[in-house]
Amino acid sequence: MTKTFTMDLAGRTLRVDIGRVAAQANGAAFIQYGETTVLSTATASEKPRDGIDFFPLSVEFEEKLYAVGKIPGGFNKREGKASENAVLTARVIDRPMRPLFPKDYRNDVTLNNMVMSVDPECRPELVAMLGSAIATCISDIPFDGPCAMTQMGMIDGEFVVNPSQEQWKNGDLKLTVASTAQKVIMIEAGANEIPEDKMIEAIYKAHEINQTIIAFINQMVAEVGKPKHSYTSCAIPEEMFAAMKEIVTPEAMEEAVFTDVKQVREENIRQITEKLEEAFADKEEWLEVLDEAVYQYQKKTVRKMILKDHKRPDGRKIDEIRPLSAEVDLIPRVHGSAMFTRGQTQICDVVTLAPLSEAQRVDGLDENVTEKRYMHHYNFPSYSVGETKPSRGPGRREIGHGALAERALLPVLPSTEEFPYAIRAVSETFESNGSTSMASTCASCMSLMAAGVPIKKMVAGISCGLVTGDTDDDYIVLTDIQGLEDFFGDMDFKVTGTKDGITAIQMDIKIHGLTRPIVEEAIRRTREARFFIMDECMSKAIAAPRETVGKYAPKIIQIQIDPAKIGDVVGQRGKTINEIIDRTGVTIDITDDGNVSVCGTDAAKMDEAVEMIKIITTDFEQGQIFTGKVISIKEFGAFIEFAPGKEGMVHISKISKERIEHVEDVLTLGDVVKVVCLGKDKMGRISFSIKDVQ
Repeated sequence: MTKTFTMDLAGRTLRVDIGRVAAQANGAAFIQYGETTVLSTATASEKPRDGIDFFPLSVEFEEKLYAVGKIPGGFNKREGKASENAVLTARVIDRPMRPLFPKDYRNDVTLNNMVMSVDPECRPELVAMLGSAIATCISDIPFDGPCAMTQMGMIDGEFVVNPSQEQWKNGDLKLTVASTAQKVIMIEAGANEIPEDKMIEAIYKAHEINQTIIAFINQMVAEVGKPKHSYTSCAIPEEMFAAMKEIVTPEAMEEAVFTDVKQVREENIRQITEKLEEAFADKEEWLEVLDEAVYQYQKKTVRKMILKDHKRPDGRKIDEIRPLSAEVDLIPRVHGSAMFTRGQTQICDVVTLAPLSEAQRVDGLDENVTEKRYMHHYNFPSYSVGETKPSRGPGRREIGHGALAERALLPVLPSTEEFPYAIRAVSETFESNGSTSMASTCASCMSLMAAGVPIKKMVAGISCGLVTGDTDDDYIVLTDIQGLEDFFGDMDFKVTGTKDGITAIQMDIKIHGLTRPIVEEAIRRTREARFFIMDECMSKAIAAPRETVGKYAPKIIQIQIDPAKIGDVVGQRGKTINEIIDRTGVTIDITDDGNVSVCGTDAAKMDEAVEMIKIITTDFEQGQIFTGKVISIKEFGAFIEFAPGKEGMVHISKISKERIEHVEDVLTLGDVVKVVCLGKDKMGRISFSIKDVQ
């Protein structure tokens, strides 16, 4: 039986059909918001997966190109691997929902969202986020929901709830907030230097709207929700913890983890694990979960040290940043390079500049976004954490970290008119012990400045952590969390920005939400830390963008031509422009409005190409002097090519001041000569004279 629910959401109708399709999934919601249509399903395996110590949740966001009336490109003409946007959307759905499943649940769960039509006024990412929450809440899968998500934009200083694709692209704010009925559980933002107070206002405006959606979901759960199924708990037995504490006392565990050197801590834990393995040799069921039990023991120890004793594992104060260092130009010959180190987290970023034709083409569901001029890629090799495993290309985490640093720097990049380059920044993780994405932001900012990219302001990033107690008022916010505090803590709150405002936020938590005082304190702490990093570290390595691009970077000359003359420069089937490129070795880009960019590394060749383009696009007037090559000889004269695809004729009487019988007496094919324009002959051809050149 189909049941339909509707609500007004930001001036548009949100319609949810339950029971209409996908009846064999544990939960399914067929959703329309405006004319955007998404099928969201939630399914779970009947039994837990053996041999794992984590919750196996998979989130998919499937972009079907028929949703926007397109046939996929390529040979197969079908959708391929998930796009970067699909990966990032899946992560935004995963992050707030994962903590709401039981911590001891080991059944496989898949949340699938298939986009079937796209209304440009209603973003499909938002519909999928709501769909996953609804499908899970009405299913029989254990879940401590409901939760809801709202997106906020800003146009001309005014907030826009659930903006259209166009508003999302062109506004000053791209904010996604997820909430439960009590607290905020996820924040994702890109912003054009939004002040901290304004950002907090936007977050809690979205939180208020989420409460209306949660009431709507509760109505659906009450009418069509399934009872939650029971499951096999994978929690560590309490008697095992008691036995472990007799062998390794809390004081011994505290001593093991209390060090600022990651390798020393790991060796201490390895020795403790070996000791427990020997002690539990006759308890096979305990040995199977020993690694998880040691992890939980460490976690309880670290959390108690921080929360009760205000004591961090590496001895820092609660608001203290680890030792910082920065340098630029460490890699020769590249267009720009910088390295940023914070404690045992180290990122080297390399910038490459190229013509705008090298911008990344984007083929997706948002027709307003067709290319990316700035690309930020992040790599995380196994050696950065002292492990060994083969590289299989970037995973979802790497794509997410790269996108965060990219979002952080976009607001300060120069326009294409100011700086007509495509820009690629690659962050290589040399060492990792917490918040490499924020180190990547700092390194990328310095690398861009070293490359001569005239960014408007310096950008830095930092992460805050959290340890909570039994009540909302019992908590500690930690500035600059290291890996251990991230693993065992409750929050990873990353903020990037300039001294004038926030450019990006990514907040992940492992608990059921944050109170407003925690959010406000985290934003305040990250602001103070950003200023410190910029003043005490980054600006000492490089204080401002270099005035010019580097020696090995391509140079670009821009000229404006009459758009009506673009065809003359391109020539039939590209013959003319390709000949200019072949002769000079430059790259040429021409926009529809007649803006021509000539890119190369040899200044003389670039000037030569520019001169050719100017000649081709100039209206010929009597008296102009050109240099050309003899390309054809006839009885009556010679034809001179003075630019690719452009030629004129010198009559035999205009070749020499003295009378000649044959053209060949003076000229041969390939001769380079100076000629003066005499205008056009009766046939409309350009006439030249050699003898009248002054």
